Amino acid sequence: MTKNCNCPTNPELVITESPTEDTLIENIKEELSVKDVSQKFYLGVDVGSISTNLAIIDGQKRLIESVYIRTEGRPIQSIQRGVTILKEMVGDNFQIDGVGATGSARQLTGLVVGADVVRNEITAHSLASLHENSEIQTIMEIGGQDSKIILIRNGVPVDFAMNTVCAAGTGSFLDQQANRLEIPIEDFGGLASKSDNAVAIAGRCTVFAESDMIHKQQLGHPVEDIIRGLSEALVRNYLNNVGKGKDIRGPIMFQGGVAANVGIRDAFRRSLIKSGKISHEDELIVPENFFVMGAIGAAILALNKMVKNPEAKTKFVGWQIPDIHYNTKGFECKDCPNICEIIEVYMNEEVIARWGSKCGKRDL
Repeated sequence: MTKNCNCPTNPELVITESPTEDTLIENIKEELSVKDVSQKFYLGVDVGSISTNLAIIDGQKRLIESVYIRTEGRPIQSIQRGVTILKEMVGDNFQIDGVGATGSARQLTGLVVGADVVRNEITAHSLASLHENSEIQTIMEIGGQDSKIILIRNGVPVDFAMNTVCAAGTGSFLDQQANRLEIPIEDFGGLASKSDNAVAIAGRCTVFAESDMIHKQQLGHPVEDIIRGLSEALVRNYLNNVGKGKDIRGPIMFQGGVAANVGIRDAFRRSLIKSGKISHEDELIVPENFFVMGAIGAAILALNKMVKNPEAKTKFVGWQIPDIHYNTKGFECKDCPNICEIIEVYMNEEVIARWGSKCGKRDL
């Protein structure tokens, strides 16, 4: 049924706050204390603009299996592909007792998989990181097209910042330069480590960085020095933008796909030690499962939700997710000056969900 429109009658636009449907400072300690002694399994799904990550944990929050694949601009198809891979790992008789969704596409993800809980990335990453190491005071996460920083004090997130606009401090910045240099991104870290002389690269903008790189190549600088310069430019951009004004303290947990790059890890350690943020290299921690921490956090949230509601049954759609035909369409609502972008989700040609309107009129 269509809701009455609560849009403003004057031309002022509705201004929305930054991205949390939960408050930033929530009871993380309580979330971390929840335990499930039964032999049950929980799925977490984290879908972003670049990668789609899935993780299964058991009742002791131990990682059982995980999947990391590229989203490639098709989140529904990447979820289906990830579920297919996961099913091949555990078998189609493997029972999932709860599902959590997070990431920039969390609403869509929750709908496709049948999530029992949908939360923002700040909560998911904080939970997973604190479960990994309860002493951390800062979380730095750099993905393909966004990055974030979370400050932790006494086991609780107290502040955060996100960058979703400029690509210069993200993984796509490195990907673009790797393509231009015709060097596999997997080799970047090793090449940067061979350099003792970083070339100064302007890192505030991808356009300026590429121009600077071309100029340095024309001057005859070794590719190893240029790559090390690029690594330091990314770190400088991150700390000067995402980390600007933040009280960064160690121990620091570094995660996200870019954490795989040894050159970036080393550049962060050098910069953070030089600035006095950490006193030794060991204070920058890269967890074993750095690439799926968001999915692990989502799985922990699912565990907590189901343990707190023992009579509840999971909404998990099941391993047949890849066989269901989903489609999405978008349109602009022009009923008021907000001009909201509305997203509709279809399953087998039937609209099953709609969101995007600030007043809620179009939501289904």
